[in-house]
Amino acid sequence: MWAWVLHDIGDIRYEEVDKPLPESGEVLVEVKACGICGSDIQRVYKDGAHRMPLIIGHEFAGRVCEAGDDADNGWVGKRVGVYPLIPCGECDPCKMKQYEMCRSYDYLGSRSNGGFAEYVCVPVNNLIELPENVSYETAAMLEPMAVAMHAVMRSGMTSWNTCKVIGMGTIGFFVTMLLDAYSARAIYPVCNKERQREIVRSLFLEPASGEEKADIVFECVGSEEVLRFAVDSANPGGHVALVGNPKTDMSLQRDLYWKILRNQLTLHGTWNSSFKGEENDDWHKVIGLLERGMIEPDIVISHRFPLKGLEDGLIIMRDRKEEYGKIMLVND
Repeated sequence: MWAWVLHDIGDIRYEEVDKPLPESGEVLVEVKACGICGSDIQRVYKDGAHRMPLIIGHEFAGRVCEAGDDADNGWVGKRVGVYPLIPCGECDPCKMKQYEMCRSYDYLGSRSNGGFAEYVCVPVNNLIELPENVSYETAAMLEPMAVAMHAVMRSGMTSWNTCKVIGMGTIGFFVTMLLDAYSARAIYPVCNKERQREIVRSLFLEPASGEEKADIVFECVGSEEVLRFAVDSANPGGHVALVGNPKTDMSLQRDLYWKILRNQLTLHGTWNSSFKGEENDDWHKVIGLLERGMIEPDIVISHRFPLKGLEDGLIIMRDRKEEYGKIMLVND
């Protein structure tokens, strides 16, 4: 089969490799769509993967074409989304079904071979069946949508809350989309690009001026400057949800600390998403909204390439020479 293999930092190659065979408890998934995540840019050009050579890509969906031993043969032929985190099942968070906080996890696309390939082996417990009205491209965005769902659920948002979302990348847009679906009282999306303003208006919302205060503020960038902005934007007694992955070291200045104390703010982190194979986990909540037509995430897709066009997508994101949303690889 053909796959993109990361051999070293800056050295990713489209090459023919052996088609994998599913082991016990695994299925073989024919990848139909795979999105490029911002973390893939870091992985390819700056940090590398946890082990190399490795097939990267963790936002993907496809069709089950083969089942290994001890894997339910009933999955064969089904259209599926894939939860990329493979929990150890032994640590304290795993015993509480908080798999997103597993202390010894594996991960498709960063620690084990992932979805920038024609086929990938996946533990059967990491599959979620797709409703008929959910396309492969939509399903390839289940992972970032579920991350956004996790952030919204952890914030304790209700229809009485005003919410501000700072950073309209993929996750920030999905947070905004979910807040809208759950009828937040007011939503203030902070954008800095024209395409971001366009997708915000597709939700019949107006981009924020930046001066608004809110009960819940979602920091979806991961920078010290934006953290300060988020704290300044929170109403007294409000919440600040830390969603964005930090790009550099961050510090907490004395005056910012005073604002947190005197306004009695709650700052909380959110990480990954919950996947327990149950209706109340983040992935099933997203699937439910998609099935009922309450969210339409495809507006965020700006570019589509065949599998062999991955490098074109990576360069667009790395060099930022044009505006982009979600860049999607599609296997016909």
